[in-house]
Amino acid sequence: MLILLPPSESKAVRARGAALRPETLSAPALAPQRERVAAALAQVSAGPEAMEVLGVGASLTEEVARNTRLATAPTLPARELYTGVLYDALDLTTLDPASARRATRRLRVVSALYGLVRMSDRLAPYRLSMGVNLPGVGPLATAWRPHLEQVLPEDAGHGLVVDCRSSTYAAAWTPTGELARRWVTVRVPGASHMAKHTRGLVARVLCEEPSDPRRPEALMPLLADRFDGVELYEPARPGRPWVLDVPPA
Repeated sequence: MLILLPPSESKAVRARGAALRPETLSAPALAPQRERVAAALAQVSAGPEAMEVLGVGASLTEEVARNTRLATAPTLPARELYTGVLYDALDLTTLDPASARRATRRLRVVSALYGLVRMSDRLAPYRLSMGVNLPGVGPLATAWRPHLEQVLPEDAGHGLVVDCRSSTYAAAWTPTGELARRWVTVRVPGASHMAKHTRGLVARVLCEEPSDPRRPEALMPLLADRFDGVELYEPARPGRPWVLDVPPA
């Protein structure tokens, strides 16, 4: 089972620590594109139009400045780097050892800078959204798509793809062919805050689950005891995902 997450907008930072070692990151096939995006991001972030291009306000000036120090900034494991509502609900630090190992195997973050990362990857803090049209690279969801198509199907193997991404990050990769029949998107009605919180809880429950379901229908008994009113809907047409409706929790 592969559980896809969006990154958080906010990132933790450290004052000291080892710098980025690109060769240690998972999905090494993404290395050339990572380098290209990082170089373009650093160049934009050092210029006068950085805030406008990146779509952020003046209060985030220091976060944008960090984009110019990606190669030397202290790194953190992704499990510590990403913060905010979804990751607070996921609460990786309180998982038991077996569940923590499953989280490392099952969770992937789709990132505008790094493309795809595991929770164990050590990353430099950055400010960049998948919705940005990055000079020298182009719209990032489009730019990452062919590269993610190379690595994500192999990561998924024969298991389910449980998609907890926001629409901005979902645009960077869509399962196709046989894999699309094992693609389940988690839909949470209501406000964005509660949707993020609930998706984080769903991801946590699936990391705690020892079994590895291979069919979308098998998710229902795993989640029904933890969430009231869960519903699963078959795809409207071939190539579309199953939809798992989870009420806000």
